Amino acid sequence: MADGGRAFIGSFTAAGGPGVVTAAVDAASGALTVLGSLNGVPDPSYLALSAGGDTLYAVSETTDGAVAAYRVTGALPEPVGRSVPVGDGPTHLSVVAGHVLTANYGSGSVTAVPLRADGTLGAAPSGVLRHSGSGPHTLRQQGPHAHQVQGDPSGRWVVSVDLGTDSVRVCTLKEGGLALHREAALRPGSGPRHLAFHPDGSHVYVLNELTPTVTVCRWDASDGSLKPLTETPVLPGGPAGDAYPSGIVASSDGRFVWTATRGQDVLSVFAVQGEELRLTGTVACGGHWPRAIATSGGFLYVANERSGDVTWFAVDAGTGLPRRAGSIAVPAASCVVFG
Repeated sequence: MADGGRAFIGSFTAAGGPGVVTAAVDAASGALTVLGSLNGVPDPSYLALSAGGDTLYAVSETTDGAVAAYRVTGALPEPVGRSVPVGDGPTHLSVVAGHVLTANYGSGSVTAVPLRADGTLGAAPSGVLRHSGSGPHTLRQQGPHAHQVQGDPSGRWVVSVDLGTDSVRVCTLKEGGLALHREAALRPGSGPRHLAFHPDGSHVYVLNELTPTVTVCRWDASDGSLKPLTETPVLPGGPAGDAYPSGIVASSDGRFVWTATRGQDVLSVFAVQGEELRLTGTVACGGHWPRAIATSGGFLYVANERSGDVTWFAVDAGTGLPRRAGSIAVPAASCVVFG
């Protein structure tokens, strides 16, 4: 086996998941081999690594949601310090400018938790930005639902995606406090869930959950502005009922974008054509209910929540089409990150 580092897989313990799973990665084949698991906090649904890769952070997606830290040392990560409450139902987190940021779906907010010099969590959040607003979907958009938060490639801004308000907020993070810079409105009822930046840092692809589309936006880091341009369906033809798109990633060379759709159990492949995306094909996700996708070493990985597995695909360099290469069992799998 060619050493390709390690993968860390989140799972829903309330649905039988083992917590945080560690796997070895074969660089040549993309194959994962489970090394063990750690049940440190309930429902660690999303994970993020520190810049140096020595600390792993996890959100606990519960009504009294929290963030926890693990030291990445030996074969398995070890809990370090206490978990910090952040809000109701955190669904995503990222490490930005010496802070862990969490998107809290239930609270409709973004929380900043400062990091100490050794990478451990501060005792309490340093800032909370509460979203406001609603959307036309009577069941899903009665209020704000922050679903993702991350820094932009320039390092100057924080962007948060809100499914409940059909918008992406651009914020600043200064001295531990989050402040709204501007809010970019997307089509009413689209329900934005996650976004991915193009490697050139000038375009953003926003995956919409309530209407299964991707919105291509122009991003200007000089003034922190996001401008929606075009919208492309993630499926050929209209889906029969709700489709529930979930994850989106862009290739490292900027030629392709991939999305996952839970209701159809498919991955969609898009060719990047200037400021537009062209849907070139779909393939089966290798399981049921693909909650998140990730890329590493030329392979595409899918966390299939309801079938309880992580599947990997070799990607055709010319077409971007994924070809299933293998899978491992991880009950209630929710995300995959690589270190």
